[in-house]
This record gives sequence, C-alpha cells and structure tokens, in this order.
Amino acid sequence: MKMTTLTNPRQTILLTSRWKEKDNVMTLDWHTPLSFKPMMYAVSVGKTRFSLNLVQESKVFVVNFMSKDFEKEVLFCGRQTGKNLDKFKECAFEKEEAKTIDCPIIKQALGYLECKVEKEIEVGDHILFIAKVTHSEIREYGKRLFHLFSDKFTTTEE
Repeated sequence: MKMTTLTNPRQTILLTSRWKEKDNVMTLDWHTPLSFKPMMYAVSVGKTRFSLNLVQESKVFVVNFMSKDFEKEVLFCGRQTGKNLDKFKECAFEKEEAKTIDCPIIKQALGYLECKVEKEIEVGDHILFIAKVTHSEIREYGKRLFHLFSDKFTTTEE
C-alpha cells in the first residue's frame, strides 16, 4: 500500500483494553498526540479488530510504548485475535492496573498513556478514538519500535 509506505516508519505501540473482565492487547501503528491542554491522544482501530468492541464499550484504553526487544511479541499480538486467546499469557506480559481507568498496563512497557475516550469518529474502515490522557508515565528510556513495512521494524539510535 503506497500510503503506508510513504508514511512509515511509525512508532508501533501495544494498545490494551478491557470490557467485562476480558483483557486484550493489540498492535497499532495509527496513533498520534492531538493537544497539550488538555492532553489529548487519538488511535485508529480497524472495524474488524476484536479490541474495537472492548474500547467502544469501556470507553478507555492504554497506549503502551514497547522497546525493540519485544518485536516478536508485537508481531504476535498483531497477527492473532484476542477473541479466544489470552495475549498477555501467550506473550508472558505482566499486567498492572491503570491508576485512573479500569484497564491493564503492560508492566514491561517503556512508558504508557492512560486514555478516556471523549469522541468516536467513523473513518472508512476504521474508527478514530479521540481520548483525554488521564495519566502518563515514562518508566525508562530505551530503543522504541518503529514499523517500516510487513514484518520489518527499525528503532532509534543510541
């Protein structure tokens, strides 16, 4: 696809969500900050994704920034549906509870944003969630994961 070839590399994140005690992790490239005051963030989720319903129902999600060390797990989370699979368990991710919303955080993340959905916009085959960042944390600095194309990733320099 020419558009993604032109717009990549993009930082790849893992979006975590929860609804009715069902937790999920999905791989996501289409995300962006929107505002400083108030702090706002947007994610674009495909209509066929299992996480879509979890976010639509709960109105919350966490953006987890992962290091390049987790490339294998990021690929796994992007290829598998969480409908009948516990991706936290399969990837050996440790869960932590978010501080301001009812949603899991990946303990191994370099940092994260806790987000509460304020607006949902249908955009073709995706839903754009515009959210207020209710809490953010940088745990450590490291080489973050950036998607080039297909299964190819790169990272930042030292």
